[in-house]
Amino acid sequence: VLLVESGGGLVQAGGSLRLSCAASGVALDNVTMAWFTQVPGKERELTAAIWRSGFQFHADFVKDRFAISKNSARNTVYLTMNSLRPEDTAVYYCAAKYGPNLYTDFAQYPHWGQGTQVTVSL
Repeated sequence: VLLVESGGGLVQAGGSLRLSCAASGVALDNVTMAWFTQVPGKERELTAAIWRSGFQFHADFVKDRFAISKNSARNTVYLTMNSLRPEDTAVYYCAAKYGPNLYTDFAQYPHWGQGTQVTVSL
């Protein structure tokens, strides 16, 4: 399984970015996909997840600003980020797991991308 993120970068506060995670070796319709964020000195934290069914979860700190989606035909998951804040600055990781349970626990995800840096300036 290979997950490749793209779309990170430097953006001003209030701006938008869309992250992409292209998957190979696994069909998105067979797994739970998630985006985690990590800042230095902290554990990876779940930002959003999308189940096989398409049901979505968004963490409280990104609700109404971020949206996870997937394109099964392209086998790609997206994270659309609007109204970005400096505190959203982090490395964003795409991850995949089998089954819907324990989706908030990063240790349950066996497959990870390399991460993409998002930096939000004032």
